[in-house]
Amino acid sequence: MGRGGGTWRRLAAVVLVMAVAAGCTGQGEGAGGGNDEDLLRNHDWTQMPGTTERNDILRVSALDRRIVEQDSSGGRPNPPLNLAGPHLRSDGDFTVTARMSGVGDDDGDSWLRLYGRVPVIYDEWRQERPSLRVGVTAEGHVKAEVWDGEGDEPATTKDFDCGCSGTVTLAVSSIGDTFRVKADGRRLGTVRDPGVFAEGTVWFGLEADAGEDERREGWRLTRLTARAESGDSLRVVKAPQLRQERSDDSLRARAAHVRRPFDVGAALAENPLLTDSRYRALAGSQFSMLTPENAFKPQFLHPRRGVYDFHDADLLVRFARANDMKVHAHTLVWHEALPVWMREDDDPEEVRRTMLRHIATVAGHFKGRVAEWDVVNEPMSDDEDSYTNGDLGLRSEQSPWFEAMGEEYIDEAFRAAHRADPKARLFLNEYGVEEEGERWDALYALVERLKERGVPIDGVGFQNHEYAPGDRTDPETFRGHVRDLAELGIQARVSEMDVPIGEDEEDGRQTQADEMAGKLRVCLEEPNCTSFSTWGFTDRYGSTADTKIYPPRTADSLPWDAALRPKPAYERMLDVFDEE
Repeated sequence: MGRGGGTWRRLAAVVLVMAVAAGCTGQGEGAGGGNDEDLLRNHDWTQMPGTTERNDILRVSALDRRIVEQDSSGGRPNPPLNLAGPHLRSDGDFTVTARMSGVGDDDGDSWLRLYGRVPVIYDEWRQERPSLRVGVTAEGHVKAEVWDGEGDEPATTKDFDCGCSGTVTLAVSSIGDTFRVKADGRRLGTVRDPGVFAEGTVWFGLEADAGEDERREGWRLTRLTARAESGDSLRVVKAPQLRQERSDDSLRARAAHVRRPFDVGAALAENPLLTDSRYRALAGSQFSMLTPENAFKPQFLHPRRGVYDFHDADLLVRFARANDMKVHAHTLVWHEALPVWMREDDDPEEVRRTMLRHIATVAGHFKGRVAEWDVVNEPMSDDEDSYTNGDLGLRSEQSPWFEAMGEEYIDEAFRAAHRADPKARLFLNEYGVEEEGERWDALYALVERLKERGVPIDGVGFQNHEYAPGDRTDPETFRGHVRDLAELGIQARVSEMDVPIGEDEEDGRQTQADEMAGKLRVCLEEPNCTSFSTWGFTDRYGSTADTKIYPPRTADSLPWDAALRPKPAYERMLDVFDEE
């Protein structure tokens, strides 16, 4: 149906201009229309991952961000975009003009990406939505790739021989259902447009591929403008204000009346936080604590050896500070969400140095800006044999840290985190320890050993993922474990709760409400339980969605549904606070 049928009447013209010779401006590629809007000057690009700005020129460096599967396989690209900078709203034809320098010449690929809709990161899985990527390859070709929102890979890819290098000018016009690709006014060919900009929005991403030379300095964006064509309207939209209005009828308002310090929180993702106003409003008004869902994980902020990028993580911290929220930072050391390079070292001492450098750099960067850290995440084994024959139940499989250092990696991690951020509370975070059994027994014994060795551990996070009816635990069992930790002088928290329910589960939402309310009540009644957090808060972006299909099928797991309407679980949690 093209781009929105009879409603939108979209005939978008997207023109990307990159000069091939010095002095080439790229003017005149469009059909003629309104005045140029300068998107670089007087706009914020300081939060764009992988870039640095100087004198209104952006240098784009290779991050090579990738998302691996939970079993450490794969490595899908996760290129950045400018969430906190300008984007476009248009009701028709428009032109985008860009100039890029330092491209081609076997120096890696250089890309400008225009997103019709921003991708969603579902807890270590990236859902691609409609976008157009155009760039100059290391071989000097021009390549155009189009994602239609129906799969991980581009729906269409075209490679055009160009011989482009140095400072390069490209033009891509979208007329009807076709992108027309030009270089220096010379038409290279066409690519079918499935309606990338049907919703009338354009978000910007900049990418640099390292190629074979990991020392590549990247390329430079020296010009970026937008212009309406054919009398249509276009406006440049700045990032929204981070501070949100408070509500007296909210979870955080209820938590503020608890007779001791107590926080209610949720895992938040930066993409919807900046692009979905209803998500943003609920996040800022309902919660007093946030947990970064992905932005603090190593593969997101430390994608290459010695290369850190804190832009997305800093954005979440800025949102928290703007809304007087605490940050529970997740996570410093884990066997998952690791960039591939972190698994490449065979020398145990080098593995140890990698871990300690990572902790010192990351915790040091956020020193004084986060309240708590998940220092070690999920150290307990999933292998039943790990709990027999004198084994201590610790995860050895897939953990480079345990393989290099044994149990001592946990001691070292906590001590390093304390050195880097001495005022933050330090937690060990684990799943499946709410219920009785060998996993809980082994965790409790581990905490005892850590305390005996003087390790600066402050608390344990109980994830409370209740993925199936068999995962649901009597609140009194959970209470017993919280009290066991209190005897050791250790705090507890509910760290990642969600309760997926099936369509055929009778009274499923009532069960969901009972489970969340029951765990919250225990936390409020036990003095050493300091906070209650869910893993996300709306099914619209919940990580328990079925991500094997496009678009993902949302689950029924969290206190707000996919339309951001509150469920009984939300109302029940409000009632539990009122019982205090």
